[in-house]
Amino acid sequence: MSDSASSQPHKAPLSVACPQCRTPVAWSTASEFRPFCSKRCQLLDLGAWADESHSIAGEPAMDETSIDEMVARMERDLNQQ
Repeated sequence: MSDSASSQPHKAPLSVACPQCRTPVAWSTASEFRPFCSKRCQLLDLGAWADESHSIAGEPAMDETSIDEMVARMERDLNQQ
């Protein structure tokens, strides 16, 4: 049996760009704030989500009035059957 597995060179960790400032960040357990380069960038990103500067596209949420109207329409449809 050969020692080829133990003699393979150690690969460098994957490097990603900080989503906030684009600084390269090593993707490893040593990078405490990954994918961010620092606590500052992490907090800036969190703040952007909190004030809704960042958002995920999708349908708008229904308000309570729309939900009530939908339930009433469904009940009416069921009663007509």
